[in-house]
Amino acid sequence: MARGLLVLGLAAGVPVLLPAAPAAAHNSLTGSDPKNGARVATAPKRIELRFLASPAPATTKITVTGPDNVPATEGAPTFAGNRVSVPFTPGAAGLYIVAYRIGSADGHPVSGEVRFTLTTGTAAAPPSTSAAPTSAAPSTPAASPTTSAASPTPAADEADDDGGTGWLWAVAVAVALVALGGGLLLRRRSARR
Repeated sequence: MARGLLVLGLAAGVPVLLPAAPAAAHNSLTGSDPKNGARVATAPKRIELRFLASPAPATTKITVTGPDNVPATEGAPTFAGNRVSVPFTPGAAGLYIVAYRIGSADGHPVSGEVRFTLTTGTAAAPPSTSAAPTSAAPSTPAASPTTSAASPTPAADEADDDGGTGWLWAVAVAVALVALGGGLLLRRRSARR
């Protein structure tokens, strides 16, 4: 009887654990070059974003804007494993915002941004619309002198709404502990008889 109740209690806890599994499929930013919040004097040729999992090209959108909301990239992103890089067209010195939106394995879109400041720049002029994008993009992104270790936290404004699965784990642990405690109590009572 006690063994049956213990199995029943554990079986009741399993469905609570299952809804938390899809949250592990969310992708997230693990680092960038330049790093989020960095101040760089020399403009990189490319901006690189590193993710937890390889983003799908079909669901990835990256934009770079500079001071006065002037676009600062021309050309398509380049994908290499979990890294995505875009060509950087620097303008005036100031704040640059790299906004990204990628899909996750579970279909949930993840978006955020990386901000860095270019301390020296060129004259503020919008990029030419007649310039042809280069077709010879490198297959692997080149490291720039400003490359540093991956940021330990995702971008500040990352909108990865996982639906609050942390509480599901707490409930699952509580159910498992109650089931285990109940099973041990019933076993102890049956042993006394």
